[in-house]
Amino acid sequence: MTSHERHGSPVLQRLKLATMVIAVVGASCGLTPHPAWSQAQRTIKIVVPFAPGGGVDIVARLMADQIGRMQKVSVVVENRPGAGTLIGTEAVARAAPDGNTVLFAANSFIINPALRKTGYDALTSFEPICLLTRSPNVVIVNSASPYRSLADLINDARAKPGMLSIALQGPATSQHIGTEKLKRAANFDMVNVPFTGSAPAVTSILGGHVAALFVNYPAASEQVSAGKLRVLATAARSRIESLPDVPTIAEVVRKDFEEDVWNGAVVPANTPKEIVAQLADWILSAMSSSEVRSKLAVQGFDPAGTCGADFATFLRAQVTEYAQIVRETNMKAE
Repeated sequence: MTSHERHGSPVLQRLKLATMVIAVVGASCGLTPHPAWSQAQRTIKIVVPFAPGGGVDIVARLMADQIGRMQKVSVVVENRPGAGTLIGTEAVARAAPDGNTVLFAANSFIINPALRKTGYDALTSFEPICLLTRSPNVVIVNSASPYRSLADLINDARAKPGMLSIALQGPATSQHIGTEKLKRAANFDMVNVPFTGSAPAVTSILGGHVAALFVNYPAASEQVSAGKLRVLATAARSRIESLPDVPTIAEVVRKDFEEDVWNGAVVPANTPKEIVAQLADWILSAMSSSEVRSKLAVQGFDPAGTCGADFATFLRAQVTEYAQIVRETNMKAE
């Protein structure tokens, strides 16, 4: 037997190595090796239940582009906002479980069922793929606003009950939850002005139509950097690197205050496990790209990459947490 026969050809060695890599990636997501999922002549549609320009939309378009280029498949993004994200979410719940329709969900995916009757159950109507990113919420005002601090805004709102307005992305979003939590924690009130997503809400505050906005930082970071918007406080656990001089709400109002945004990918229930695993592999490959990670970081996103059973555990914990918050704040679907 020759050395070539004993050790195998270079091609065989590379195939064995590739198999080992797939097994390791699968294990890290709680998955097992699986046959390739053929996407010939198919288009994967990522449904974003928010208006274009918001945080989820930013992540979806970045991932769609990267997955499409890396896997040589067609990936498109479809924005389906409305009814507090119910329109897009319920459409995906009804979609064929073939892996061709993926929902990029956020906190509202869990909040909605706690607020109202929905056409889906967050834990049984979908198969979880991966938690994609987490990012901080912030309280912002127009740069021409007289409010230089969160305390300024709170004090004026207390002095003028029902006269100041605050934009809402929602209802049923992390920003809606955060706004109500902040009002309750600091004992003040403002008139809620709802929008279908962060982009139109940011446009409203840029135009001076509302006094403040509780928003996901990536959705407003460009306008903040351009000096058009001012961040009064962040809802992160600690000060964020890109805004080192901006205090957290926990520093100003209540020490345990925190409300961030997560983005995750799910598909309709009963999607075959091998397809879910393939999509998770593609997402992990895209997320590990230095190009993607740098673009996410610039816009304030923290890559997560938690997949499979670990993501399912995360969703169950979120269901419990948000149901409690909705009860405690007596929040209503608006």
